[in-house]
Amino acid sequence: MRLTICFFVACITMGLRPAHVYGQPGFGQAEKINDGWAFKLGDVPEGEQPGEPDRSWERLDLPHDWSVKQPLSPTLASATGYLPGGIGWYRKTLSVPSDYRGQQLYVYFEGVYNHSEVFVNGQSLGKRPNGYISFMYDLTPHVRYGEENVLTVRVDHSQDADSRWYTGSGIYRDVWLVRAAPVHLEQWGVYAYPTVDRNKGTLHVQVAVANQSTSPADVSIVSELKDPAGATVAKKTTKASIASAGRQEVQLTLDVKNPVLWRLDDPVQYTLETVVLRGGEPIDQSVVKTGFRTFTFDPDKGFALNGEWMKVKGVCLHHDAGVLGAAVYPEVWRRRLLTLKEVGVNAIRTSHNPQASSLYELCDELGLLVMNEAFDEWEFPKRKWLEGWNVGTPGFQGAYSFFEEWGEQDLADMVKRDRNHLSIFAWSIGNEVDYPNDPYSHPVLDGDEKDGGFTQATFGGFKPDAPDAMRLGDIAKRLAVVVKKYDTSRPVTAGLAGVAMSNETAYPAALDIAGYNYTESRYHEDHERYPDRVIYGSENRHDLAAWKAVRDNEHIFGQFLWTGIDYLGESGRWPSRGFYSGLLDFGGFIKPRGYYRQSLWADKPMVYIGTYPIHNPWQRRVSVDAWPVWNYADGDTIRVVSYTNCADVNLLLNGEPVAAEKRFDDETGVYYWDIPYRAGRLEAVGTHNGEEAARHTIQTSQRPHKLVASVDRAQLGRSHELAHVTIEIVDEDGLPVTLADDNISVQVDGPAELLGLEGSNNSDMSDYTDDTHRAYRGRLLAYMLSTGEPGTVTVTCTSPWLEPVTVSLRVD
Repeated sequence: MRLTICFFVACITMGLRPAHVYGQPGFGQAEKINDGWAFKLGDVPEGEQPGEPDRSWERLDLPHDWSVKQPLSPTLASATGYLPGGIGWYRKTLSVPSDYRGQQLYVYFEGVYNHSEVFVNGQSLGKRPNGYISFMYDLTPHVRYGEENVLTVRVDHSQDADSRWYTGSGIYRDVWLVRAAPVHLEQWGVYAYPTVDRNKGTLHVQVAVANQSTSPADVSIVSELKDPAGATVAKKTTKASIASAGRQEVQLTLDVKNPVLWRLDDPVQYTLETVVLRGGEPIDQSVVKTGFRTFTFDPDKGFALNGEWMKVKGVCLHHDAGVLGAAVYPEVWRRRLLTLKEVGVNAIRTSHNPQASSLYELCDELGLLVMNEAFDEWEFPKRKWLEGWNVGTPGFQGAYSFFEEWGEQDLADMVKRDRNHLSIFAWSIGNEVDYPNDPYSHPVLDGDEKDGGFTQATFGGFKPDAPDAMRLGDIAKRLAVVVKKYDTSRPVTAGLAGVAMSNETAYPAALDIAGYNYTESRYHEDHERYPDRVIYGSENRHDLAAWKAVRDNEHIFGQFLWTGIDYLGESGRWPSRGFYSGLLDFGGFIKPRGYYRQSLWADKPMVYIGTYPIHNPWQRRVSVDAWPVWNYADGDTIRVVSYTNCADVNLLLNGEPVAAEKRFDDETGVYYWDIPYRAGRLEAVGTHNGEEAARHTIQTSQRPHKLVASVDRAQLGRSHELAHVTIEIVDEDGLPVTLADDNISVQVDGPAELLGLEGSNNSDMSDYTDDTHRAYRGRLLAYMLSTGEPGTVTVTCTSPWLEPVTVSLRVD
């Protein structure tokens, strides 16, 4: 059986595509071809040949991550979450109409992890080793018009421990087919960046047009800027003559009086429409979301957005979504980003690689700054555990193996693809590539700590046989040149791990702004020693001291916590799915430390209470990871902690003020009480000037009685849209039973499929992709995806001894 699709339906008119869709390649007529692929896990000899039968191959739709669907094993690498890699083949059959002759046909991949090779009709189109970079191939010379064409992709992730975190495997982002006239805009060929001077905004526009015909072409390029209401605010026509098999780049400016600026609390976007005309007829068009804003970086004052000095309250984010693995769904990231904004986050760092286009578009839309990062390794590898956690001899699989050949091209493609995003405020060329003795070394590692160096015991001293750290400066300069070639409107940065060692090299000087990973102790010293250096925390702990180092120092413009959301990989000893320091859990729900961060970062009044038993009433530790539980044995001594940004907070038990002394912990900034447990309702009331500003209540629950469920979207589109169904366990009075861990089964009837069940339990190593899973802290999240047909979807949730629940949603 062949999977056949006739791409580009007749109702689509050349050059007219006003609707905005995430991730388009920026020219021609682009259509997703995510549906109807065949997949085979394991290598297939001559699998690229059109005659190779694929009847036994699995049928699936993209995006697809095969690793997350495999069994976890303690014998696999902890770095990638104890999940396997391997080799996989994908195949899709395309019908190309005869009347497409004379046009250009391309296939565009947003991301394939990794070492991919793409074929059409058995002919190799090319290889791309980097699994995070978007790329495109020209199908035109190889397609058979009026016939079936076989598109095949081989993915080789057999080096499955090639990263320090979970990568996923396969075609895990969208794929597009593009049809264009022989004269058309180049891929990512429209670039626009704003400047603002008083009451005038100027949009600087570059347009690159390619001519793949056999004769010269004279074209007109119409650039039209529209405000958020759709009204034209600037328009200009430019003419260009393009030689046969050549390209031409034109530059122009569009001026706007009193532009509305893009802000974090009001992220206003304009629309730039670019139309290429030949003989007065449109032959190509691009629609780019853009707008107006300014960035200022100052070594003494920090960072300003639109002239307003502010602190960047950032988090580092990896690209997976728990049970979904690396497969990208915009609805998942919209929910996650909105929740991060709720706790006070205003920036993200894409650690440590480019992410899906939809993430940046969401940040543009929602008002979040983005530090876009390219690499975790350069020319040499970092140590990685290949079997289990801290077991055996470390290995050296990794992206270093193709850095020399592909590094500059990968960086250039990241910048060209993403440079139109208003949210991106810096380009990072590397993370911790300067980690001492992993791999680079320098004589300063034999130094004395008090002299600003390292003790020998810290990293093992200087290793003369290791790569010379002086190489860092040369590579950084080379990469900075690549960035500046394609975008001069933003600074180049990196996350430095061994700042004292890197200070002995030209590395920091090659950067416009310098990120310090976990090095708050050097903020003052280096500010005095390098007065022109702009410094910020590129990776930081969650403790109050690390935040005070930003808050209380004007010259430090912000920090990026490790991490914003729990992620797969970089796991501890088995059982451990991943790294568990997020403000949000794997399912995107706020954890206690998320509420703690909200008390430090958010402007809206808030208060939160969590509890835990203590054995010594005078124990010093005050936790910022206390869960909202009020179920203990009568008489137990319980510590109640409150995270709040209110001026004061009071504690009530069953409506009465508690008699215990309220204390304040200077180390965490947390109020706490040590009280004997008594069942009932526990409330924290935050006040300003004696008036209530916020309240948080937790109550004693009884035994689990029933399931309740809610869905975040009552209606889905047919084209693979995603909804979140939250399932909770409650008692007979409807109170959440946060200690419950019952097994829950989910049945779906109608035009949707269950992608997975996320319990958010880091130590639960069971299958997350079937229809049954154990709740964690009384809750489970189900991901539902529409399958293409209209109708009603019924989701039935059951658990032994508990009343079931059913929720419905429509697909139209």
